[in-house]
Amino acid sequence: MDSWALLAVPGAIALVAFFLLPLGLMLIRSLTDPSPANYLVFTTSDIYVRVLLNTVLVSIACTVVCLLLGYPYAYAMHRAGPGLSLILTAAILLPFWSSALVRSYAWLVLLRETGVINSLLLAAGLIASPFKVVRTETAVIIGMCHILLPFMVFPIYAAMRRIDPNLLPAAAGLGAHPFRAMRKVFVPLSLPGVYAGSLIVFVVALGFYVVPALLGGPRSLMFSELIVSKVYDELDFGVGAAMAMTLAATTLISLALVGRFVKFGDAVDYGAR
Repeated sequence: MDSWALLAVPGAIALVAFFLLPLGLMLIRSLTDPSPANYLVFTTSDIYVRVLLNTVLVSIACTVVCLLLGYPYAYAMHRAGPGLSLILTAAILLPFWSSALVRSYAWLVLLRETGVINSLLLAAGLIASPFKVVRTETAVIIGMCHILLPFMVFPIYAAMRRIDPNLLPAAAGLGAHPFRAMRKVFVPLSLPGVYAGSLIVFVVALGFYVVPALLGGPRSLMFSELIVSKVYDELDFGVGAAMAMTLAATTLISLALVGRFVKFGDAVDYGAR
């Protein structure tokens, strides 16, 4: 065996022990506790299908918002000097320095009807009555994007760092307008980072629980909330396992659909070009 391949052995063991094995046990439980009829829960009420669809749509919305915010931010990091780039990097890393629970409570304080934002707008006379954001999908998306934005920024930034800085001046020297050079040269070369960041944000968003539980409401339920309710409130582990496997299958199906249009190799191999 190649000596370099041995470096992958600890990671492979951890992957099997902490991911594949628990996933296999969950699959077995979903089929045997008490039977495969656990999966029929999706036929007993349409709420499960509606919440699963809502989870996918919210995850897509978070991915789009993070991309719209993350690409310009990553480009600013790429173009900034060493000092400013360090400040921008520290700013985007700030969410990692506190727990998701603390950040969600912070958004709760900011967005509720008696919160900071509404109080400032009322004091400034910009609104006549407080607007309701908490317990809506908007609040859930805001809270999730706050946590997921770094997962979009850093893959895009890594891809931009690998682009030859002489390409844009060369395009300008050949008569291309700066906007055209950006659109035809720079953006296509940064797409691997876009693909990687989008995949990470989408997959992580599908399994979010803390933010939707604190900022969401009955009309903005996420599928993870239903799973937790089924396991902890009803102690129905078999159906909860079946729902978890369904969420995992939904993730794989979504990735397969994306894979028809995007090569996953482009999302992980920045140096291939």
